[in-house]
Amino acid sequence: MTPSARLSAAIAILDRVLAGTPVELALTNWARGARYAGSGDRAEVRDIVFQCLRCRSSFAALGGGLTGRGLALGYARSDVGDQRPDYFAGGPHDPAPPDPVSEAGRAPVGAEVHNIPDWLEAPLRQSLGDDFAAVMKMMQDRAPVYLRVNASKSSREGAIDLLAGEGIIAVASKALPLALEVRSGERKIKASKAFESGVVELQDLSSQAVVAALPLQDGMRVLDHCAGGGGKTLAMAGQARLQLFAHDVAPRRMADLPARAGRAGIKVTLTERPESRAPYDLVLVDAPCSGSGSWRRDPEGKWKLDAGRLAELTRIQAEILDRASQMVAPGGWLAYATCSFLTVENLDQVQAFLGRSGGWSLEKHLSLTPLSHSDGFFLALLRRLPA
Repeated sequence: MTPSARLSAAIAILDRVLAGTPVELALTNWARGARYAGSGDRAEVRDIVFQCLRCRSSFAALGGGLTGRGLALGYARSDVGDQRPDYFAGGPHDPAPPDPVSEAGRAPVGAEVHNIPDWLEAPLRQSLGDDFAAVMKMMQDRAPVYLRVNASKSSREGAIDLLAGEGIIAVASKALPLALEVRSGERKIKASKAFESGVVELQDLSSQAVVAALPLQDGMRVLDHCAGGGGKTLAMAGQARLQLFAHDVAPRRMADLPARAGRAGIKVTLTERPESRAPYDLVLVDAPCSGSGSWRRDPEGKWKLDAGRLAELTRIQAEILDRASQMVAPGGWLAYATCSFLTVENLDQVQAFLGRSGGWSLEKHLSLTPLSHSDGFFLALLRRLPA
């Protein structure tokens, strides 16, 4: 496919996404019907679609409207698209040339510059302070890919060599001792021997940093309360010899965890009733949240979030904190984490919990942003006072 033909495909996919089709489903449906598209074509089309969603409001302004075609025009007129008006040259597989009046476009203004919904600009400015503009700019780019090395199976240098042998170039991260940043070949990771044998796991730097900050010690009973796919569960096993338990309100999210744990040589007990196995020395709550810190990876979520959903999420977070805190042993730890920039989901939520719950102290909290080469993340470490 030519670059212009790829852009034409992206336009059709974006129109479906804007009409309500989830982006992954729209991409899959297009690929099934485009047998002529090779793996490289599919990857390029996917990258264009995701970039258009990350930069939806600024591209719509540059391209003259919030349509698939408007976003593609904005992409072509932006620095990301290398300012290539010849994408619209009108060839056999090219998009038609732009109308000089209706598709003239304009410069983005206000929240459009930062590619965020208007209503979120004020709370994000308040939450990020002086870093707001720099962080929002970085959120418009594709997120880096990180791996975590399973130290029980390989050294970091050994993992780098193993990956290189399969065409995956990774370098050691300076931030954490087991983290690798993938520089090329990321699409080969899940089919690689290094991944299939449990030598490496895909995990963002912020998630690795959260686990590294937990006060884990040998012999602890630890519950991953909102385990999802279990990435942090497995990462905790690499920090100490633990009795690990995993729970999620939707157990199907943990469907792959037993296989992943087996691949990594780790024992994890899945439980639908975590209270029945309490108390725990540490409970990790990676709470449902806005996902604002990970919008580079899930730009669709940015445009679906509204004030009502955010209010619902903060209510759910409070309920989970109250439930999880009851399972912590005296002297034990409650770790509360989100992948959000928003103070209302982070420190405000923790302070509200402390205000209604006696017998707890806030020992530490930290926030990460893309300025630290990671996704956005928040962690608070709360300790239950001895009885």
